[in-house]
Amino acid sequence: MSCRECGLCSGKDAINDNKANLRVLLMGNPNVGKSVFFSRLTGAHALSSNYPGTTVGFTQGIIKYKNFCASLIDVPGAYTLDPTNEAEEIARRIIGEGADRVVLVIDATALERNLVMALQVLAYHIPTVIALNMTDEARHKGILLDVEGLSRELGVPVFQTVATTGSGISELVEGLVDDAAVSSINEMTKEERWQKIGEIIANVQTVTHRHHTFLDRIEDISANPLFGGLAGVLILAVGFAVIRIAGEGLIAYVFDPIFAKLWLPLLDAMKDALGDGVVRDILIGKLFDGSIDLEQSMGVLSTGFYVEFGMVLPYIISFYAVLSFLEDFGYLPRLAVVFDALLHRFGIHGYAIIPTLLGFGCNVPGILATRVLESERERFIAATLISVGVPCVSIQAMLTATLGGYGAGYVAAVYAVLFCVWVLLGRIMNLMLPGFSPELIVEIPPYRIPSLKAWMTKLWFRIKGFFLEATPLVLGGILLVNILDMLGVLEAVGRFLAPIFKGVLDLPPQAAVPIVMGIFRKDIAMGLLIPLDLTAHRMFVAVIVLAMTFPCIATFVVLWKELGVKRMLAASALMMTAAMTTGGVLNVLLRLM
Repeated sequence: MSCRECGLCSGKDAINDNKANLRVLLMGNPNVGKSVFFSRLTGAHALSSNYPGTTVGFTQGIIKYKNFCASLIDVPGAYTLDPTNEAEEIARRIIGEGADRVVLVIDATALERNLVMALQVLAYHIPTVIALNMTDEARHKGILLDVEGLSRELGVPVFQTVATTGSGISELVEGLVDDAAVSSINEMTKEERWQKIGEIIANVQTVTHRHHTFLDRIEDISANPLFGGLAGVLILAVGFAVIRIAGEGLIAYVFDPIFAKLWLPLLDAMKDALGDGVVRDILIGKLFDGSIDLEQSMGVLSTGFYVEFGMVLPYIISFYAVLSFLEDFGYLPRLAVVFDALLHRFGIHGYAIIPTLLGFGCNVPGILATRVLESERERFIAATLISVGVPCVSIQAMLTATLGGYGAGYVAAVYAVLFCVWVLLGRIMNLMLPGFSPELIVEIPPYRIPSLKAWMTKLWFRIKGFFLEATPLVLGGILLVNILDMLGVLEAVGRFLAPIFKGVLDLPPQAAVPIVMGIFRKDIAMGLLIPLDLTAHRMFVAVIVLAMTFPCIATFVVLWKELGVKRMLAASALMMTAAMTTGGVLNVLLRLM
């Protein structure tokens, strides 16, 4: 994206031609605050994409300051430009393509480690400014830095910053425009580089004694093999309890009243105005005793809007609020370490826990997040496990609506069965698929109290992404269900699959329709089970099979994009086999009880 393409610098703010197509790279180690810098420098004008030929993503936006306008590229975080993984390979390729400026972000609390990549970047002799970030934390840790001395050692301007509060950002931008300099540092061998780093540290850094803080003590507990594992389980349990309580509270006190007092009267008026006919059936849906049932009418404007915004959105808000807090607090990398031993048994390393947690919000970002895993084998295993055994928040909302009337035990049993399938399927894939799982190498950042503004911004972007991705699919899915129902297609599918569902799952033919419609949207498909008046055992089996089979269309598209056609079809075959096997076994066990 060039400046002329962005449209932000037109009219009276037009810039000089010699600055119209500048390319600025934002570089640094992982967990140094680059994402916060990117948000502050570009605002909301950002475009995410993959580097050509890879699954590694980067973000590109526009930085505009006075008469300066440039394309800003958030380069994947890397510890070194001597690549040890795909992200570092892409970082080296991006800077090798050339740039007009570099903003190099360095963690002031870990200067020695950050200087490894800094010296490599400076050897490209691109005009550079350095953001010495987290200087507040460095002071709290008793680390004193001679900023002017560091600037002299590196030969480029160095600015003290605290990205979460915005401190030093304006000075950094002014320096980027006016003072970016080319360093005299040249390419070095590894031994020469470490010798240079030692000299710099000796000249510019002084460490004084300080007492442990409360957060330091929590970090020590998190690192303990026993207490860290117990803490991880406890934090996840508390997190999901908060998600459920907050989600149910939003539904009861915010969204249900809005639908009851504002939306339902509007639909009633529309129903009377439309009268009988196809248009009313599509938009409003079926009537029950002459009234609209927001859960069962299956109209685009009734059930479509209510499922999306009345039942699912509250849980999306609460889920991403909790996840974003844990992420900004610095706990997720520790959670990866805690789960590494378990996940290695499935052929994936501990960082797969993060895509898995994202999958509980929505399978789409969960599968996209498997890019953090290093091999195709790991990505296939993780993506398949997410698709089969991790119910997204919309499915979790519908689980309660569908099975809650039979008792909370049935809802809990669904999670227990899905967990067992997740474990067994992971073990089977690890034993059957060739290859191995690399060891976990992850940066553990210190605990930080999250910035309220940064947390709210991240939450907003995630909710907005859900709106953009899910809303067309939900409304389109319901529209398609209505059309197929009117054409008799669903009834024909039900008759065709009736022998399989009756023989293996002991389900009536009508249950085939919702399960097949799970291809388009699982949560809506679960809603279609409610009018069938199934027994508790039959409903339990139907929900399990539906939860384990086809993800929504969006998930299939992402699986296709991330894994390729062959692996997507292989994952789909595993889904169907696991779902039908599990459903059949449960059917036999429940009959014997």
